Amino acid sequence: MLQCFILVLSQVSFGQTVQKTGPQPKVNLVLIVADDLGARDLGFAGSSYHKTPALDQLAKDGAQFSQAYAACPVCSPSRAGILTGKHPARFGLTDWLPGRADLPQQRLARPPLPAGLPLEAVTLAEMLAPGGYATGHIGKWHLGGKGLMPTDQGFAVNIGGDHSGTAKGYFAPYKDKAGEVMPGLENGPAGEYLTDRLTTEAEKFIERNADKPFFLHLAHYAPHTPLAAKKEWVEKFSATRKPGVQDNPVYAAMLASLDESVGRVRAALRKAGVAERTVLVFTSDNGGLATLEGMQRPATTNAPLREGKGWLHEGGVRVPLVIAGPGIPQGVAITRPVWGLDIAPTLVSMAGAKPPEGLDGVDLTEWITPPMAAGKPAPERALWWHYPHYSNQMGRPGASIRKGRWKYITWFEKPGMENGELYDLQGDPGENSNRILGERGIAEKMDRELQDLQKAAEARFMRPNPIYRPGAPNQNGVIVLPASDAMVDGVQLRFEPLPHKNTLGFWVRKEDSARWEFTVEKAGNYKLEILQGCGTGSDGADVAFAVGDQELVWKVQDTGHFQNFVLRSPGELKLVPGRHTLTVRAKTKPGGAVMDLREVRLLPVE
Repeated sequence: MLQCFILVLSQVSFGQTVQKTGPQPKVNLVLIVADDLGARDLGFAGSSYHKTPALDQLAKDGAQFSQAYAACPVCSPSRAGILTGKHPARFGLTDWLPGRADLPQQRLARPPLPAGLPLEAVTLAEMLAPGGYATGHIGKWHLGGKGLMPTDQGFAVNIGGDHSGTAKGYFAPYKDKAGEVMPGLENGPAGEYLTDRLTTEAEKFIERNADKPFFLHLAHYAPHTPLAAKKEWVEKFSATRKPGVQDNPVYAAMLASLDESVGRVRAALRKAGVAERTVLVFTSDNGGLATLEGMQRPATTNAPLREGKGWLHEGGVRVPLVIAGPGIPQGVAITRPVWGLDIAPTLVSMAGAKPPEGLDGVDLTEWITPPMAAGKPAPERALWWHYPHYSNQMGRPGASIRKGRWKYITWFEKPGMENGELYDLQGDPGENSNRILGERGIAEKMDRELQDLQKAAEARFMRPNPIYRPGAPNQNGVIVLPASDAMVDGVQLRFEPLPHKNTLGFWVRKEDSARWEFTVEKAGNYKLEILQGCGTGSDGADVAFAVGDQELVWKVQDTGHFQNFVLRSPGELKLVPGRHTLTVRAKTKPGGAVMDLREVRLLPVE
């Protein structure tokens, strides 16, 4: 079978070579990018709730990369990496554009962001156009506005792409409250669904360019928030409202429309007579949204991967990736780690050209063809992420690196390798067991390599936040310290952002602790209140809450479940104006875990 496959490759070679019967036409290239689609959201990737028959078929017809990564846990940087093959840190483009202003409760201030992808960056469209490719961008751009639009970056056609990170409307008319309309979509009939319309524009592009090689970049806005889908599709999915599982019918309906779009694009390629010489790539810009955005329910869960969009853990950066087309084996599963930066050099190579020098991605054509596709080891390389920002999903600023089975994370608020996280992804894909204490040598080596990569990319770093004012009292004088603002010291204790948790949890080591900085404006006695949860059998731990030389010891009580939070009061503290630190640590741990802690409050005692 391999001999037969090698023969096919030698003849097709992605349009690079010439058969005895005459010159072969160049392959067409279609790149479909979903928005906020998680690695576990599709049927072929393990979802039993979402229905994605067209994408499941695409995976059967091509190569599926089961350990594919985005270049960043949020959109704009990842899209820059996909289109250039270069790490977004090289452009200083490390967050969604224009990013969020620094907040008083954040210890560090973000580095400045560019207005968009700089014009000197060479995009896929600019790489392919000199070879005679017609180039079209349809859908989300989010890499800059006027002067930095798709048509300024090598695309001859732009429909729907501008500076915006979210759709101006999922149903026509496609305009925002200010009356600004998405370019090229000014004449959408009332009620038309955006995903359907973008697909129609893609079909037109394919039909118009069927007689020449083309590169189509179809970047859907779906399934990014605000979640909106066709009513008749939403009604096909039930809402179990069971925490921690995929059960959002609106999100599922958005995916169904996205899946239908992929099927329509493939049908359009067949109708135009070019399907047999078209390579189709499908991926996402970051992991699935697993936290709350406004009042809407969480879009999805990435379990068993940890966390989601906006986080450096696996759920935030793992994405689906499928490549199908001539010369690509059907149904092959590639388990080696790859990332979005590999897409540009791969497509350029498939177009019969040589990828530009200096790219951070690699050409994957060798990875999906013998001998490496046959199971022989590939060269080990480092994938790395640089995110000097506080995300809207409560993620903290940091950087990470994966090499082989190991992944290392360092947090910018707590510099130093000893405060990092180290995971063996081969045995622990959910990143539950931090190995930083037992594998210090591995962590040290990965920390050095990460620093070298950051330096080579001239990555930008954070600085102290000049407006930092932590834990300020609200209008009633109450100081509220949520779990998301806690600084964790230790190995296993962590903030768990999923909405049904939203807590300091996984407190399985007595030695771990947490602390908050807060600001007192009015001297006096303050009542300490906590929202505490504890599963049956784990109660009885003695926990100390300390501010300066004052300490309140509380015996943890059983609440029936770790996520069943009950308001308790360990006592009162006497505080003077100024900045203070509240530390919580376990003195004893008789059960499997200390407790879960969602929130701490300090209420002035009148």
